[in-house]
Amino acid sequence: MGERRYLVRIRCKQCGERFVLKGSMKKGKLDTGFKQCLCENNDPAGFEITSERL
Repeated sequence: MGERRYLVRIRCKQCGERFVLKGSMKKGKLDTGFKQCLCENNDPAGFEITSERL
């Protein structure tokens, strides 16, 4: 129950598509379940990611 929730904004550097997801901190990393963009970009360096605690 002590799990902290985060609002995560992801922008693809390849096509510019934006996603707003809710995530949680697991093992020191934010987990949202996001795998790849609609343009099939799945390179972690190909995204701009910002987060804020809810």
